[in-house]
Amino acid sequence: MYLFGTAADKKPQKIAFLLIPGFSMLCFSSALEPLRAANMKVGEKLYEWKLYSITGKTVRASNDMELTVDAELGETENISTLIVCASYDVEKSYTEKLASILRRLRSKGTEFGGMDAGSEILAKVGLLDGYKATVHWENFEGFTETYPNIQTELDLYVVDRNRFTCGGGTTSLDMMLQLIRVQYGLKLSTDVADVFIYQRFREGNNPQRLASDNPQIRKNKILSVAIETMEENVETPFLIPELAQEIGSTVRELERLFKKYLKTSPATYYRNIRLDIAQRFLKQTDFSILDIAIRCGFNSATSFARSYRNRFGQSPRTSRRII
Repeated sequence: MYLFGTAADKKPQKIAFLLIPGFSMLCFSSALEPLRAANMKVGEKLYEWKLYSITGKTVRASNDMELTVDAELGETENISTLIVCASYDVEKSYTEKLASILRRLRSKGTEFGGMDAGSEILAKVGLLDGYKATVHWENFEGFTETYPNIQTELDLYVVDRNRFTCGGGTTSLDMMLQLIRVQYGLKLSTDVADVFIYQRFREGNNPQRLASDNPQIRKNKILSVAIETMEENVETPFLIPELAQEIGSTVRELERLFKKYLKTSPATYYRNIRLDIAQRFLKQTDFSILDIAIRCGFNSATSFARSYRNRFGQSPRTSRRII
């Protein structure tokens, strides 16, 4: 049974973290703290973790803080789930001995996760071949070229069978909230998010970088204002001619800019913003489908369901059932 597959069938779920020198403390803490908070919220040990390093000695993070681990990762370890935490200079830590240990764990059925550049270590060992995966956006282009047997997505996090990866930073928090939601339900996941005053669940398929973070887009005032206006007007969306007039542009200019920088039309981009918000409503609230449709600017549940299926390949009701 995959960790992210279905509700937990045993307690506690045992998770091992392999800390690679230079790992991101933020990414590691954002993964570990939700597990601790879940245990605290229910008053029992749902999750149990153990920290490993390559040598068994303390590991220095990218912020120069040192962390004490529980043990050296050795040949004889029996680990059900291992998450590799890495960030900078992974080449300095990669050895054939480490690769051998990871391959031996694979032969024993270990499930692997990679956070930030941890994906690169898993990829180098061959543990992501034939899988979907992600890596920090700064390493994306090189990763894609180096590992053509991996279907690399520039998403916050990716879960594919017994492999799961995230892009680094706070994406590990989103990934672990999803794990808690899958295993113990939306309420506990929401309670844990509330502990960290984290008010927005981000789905894994959200991009690591917002389109508006693209320097070329930021420099283009018309395009950036158009996107901001779309995001601020979801329940009562503008028609594209109305949007153009609102921001002092023309339909033709908007069509040209969206095609050049976003490879889509302004109407499609606007609709996808609304559908992404609708998907979050489906998974995070008890709003009726009609209510969600109206909140996201659709005039009927039927038109909403049709657009939703075209974007996500399933109906809104199906999305809600598989939470």
